[in-house]
Amino acid sequence: MMRAWTLPILFVLCGSALATALALGGNFGTAAALLLVFALLACLNSPLAFPKSISALEAQRRSAADGRPIVFWRPGCTYCLQLRIRLGRSAHRLHWVDIWRDPAGAAAIREANDGNETVPTVVVAGRPHVNPDPAWVREQLSSST
Repeated sequence: MMRAWTLPILFVLCGSALATALALGGNFGTAAALLLVFALLACLNSPLAFPKSISALEAQRRSAADGRPIVFWRPGCTYCLQLRIRLGRSAHRLHWVDIWRDPAGAAAIREANDGNETVPTVVVAGRPHVNPDPAWVREQLSSST
C-alpha cells in the first residue's frame, strides 16, 4: 500500500521544498501557486482520484451479477488517470481493482497480458481490453444496465 502513496508524497515534499525556497526569497505569491500545483499533482496521482477499490474476486462476483465492466488500475499510472477523468461520473458505476493492493488482481492482469501488469485493463464479459477508449467503456457500461 505504501508504494501507492510514494509519488504523491514526493510531489508534496518537492513542492514544499521549492515553495519554502521561494518564500525565503520573498516570492510569497509564486511559492503559494507552486505549492498549490504540486498539491494538485499529488491528489491526481494518489488513490484519492479513483473510486473505492475492491478485490478482484469481489469485482468478478459483482460483474457477474450486474454485467458492469471491471477496471484494473494502479496509482501513478497516467493512462489510468486519463481513463478515470474522461469517464467522469460514470466511473463510479464500474468495478475498480487496484493491482498494487490486490495480489489476485495483479495475477489476473499478468495472465491476461502475457505476464505484464499493463493497466488500465478493462474486463468486459470476461474479455480483457488494454487501455480502451473511454467512449467505448461508457458504451459497455450503458449496455450492461
